[in-house]
Amino acid sequence: MVLVVNGVLQEEAPTDSRSLYAAHPIYRETAAQLHSMPAKLVGPVGLLYVLQREMAATLPHDKNVNILGSDDMTSCIIVVTRHSGSGAVALAHLDGTGTEDAAGAMVQRVSDLAIGYPEGRLELQLVGGFSDPSHYSEELFFNILCAFHKQPVEIDLTLCCVGELNTTVRGGIHWPLIYGIGVHVKTGEIFPATFPDKGPDQPLRTARQLTGGQQVLDIYDCVSGFLKIGPFNYDPLRGVDLWLAQTDQFILQHLSTTPEVEPPHFVSQIRATLKYIQDNQFPAVTVFRDNRPHYYGRDETTGLWQPVRY
Repeated sequence: MVLVVNGVLQEEAPTDSRSLYAAHPIYRETAAQLHSMPAKLVGPVGLLYVLQREMAATLPHDKNVNILGSDDMTSCIIVVTRHSGSGAVALAHLDGTGTEDAAGAMVQRVSDLAIGYPEGRLELQLVGGFSDPSHYSEELFFNILCAFHKQPVEIDLTLCCVGELNTTVRGGIHWPLIYGIGVHVKTGEIFPATFPDKGPDQPLRTARQLTGGQQVLDIYDCVSGFLKIGPFNYDPLRGVDLWLAQTDQFILQHLSTTPEVEPPHFVSQIRATLKYIQDNQFPAVTVFRDNRPHYYGRDETTGLWQPVRY
């Protein structure tokens, strides 16, 4: 019983977003403020991009990361947990898999990073999802709130822009208003954003999610400044050759939960991932030799992630 909504400690997590907004109009106001910001096109320098079923955490004095961000969400929800005193912040891109463990890991990471810093409160911010026909987003929203409600510390829900507050209607079809957000690490400011560069090893990281990887992986160590990918394995995808032979429309309809509203690059990314799986059926053998992760550090000259031996 630790979720705080609009300053009030809750005995139970809100059952759905609509009743939350009806009881606490403040969330409509803060969502409107977020929508009023123009979406920023964020380049790779200083960016730590978090893919679906990933999370990352850092502190304001991290010289390698200025912005945490993620996009390409339709029915997914981006979750931000921040400690108001230290500025320690974690971001996760959740799709319904590994939600409870991810909530616990985010609270733990932020709490650990905040040790020794001034007094402050844990804050929870949710952006994404929309009023999709299958109600994926609403179910995910409820599960996220329940997961944070079970945590052993109080946490303030300070921003909730999900469901109807992140939905517009075009041509009779519900569309998400915001597909991605960034967080300024130094200030904690959240803003709508798109990220053309999604960091290293994108097909490998997406392959884990496409083949059913159940964990939300923590991909960053702010002490060393290294982005860490793996090691992990995935089951060979049956019929990958057949998938690659299908039309774009077939892939869109069968590999998306929300095919009508996916961003235009969805199919090309899926094809790149399927090709990667075709070429690397057993990543534990061919990709993560000797069970070694892929480490990346920030190149001081270019500001980009570069492979490092560790």
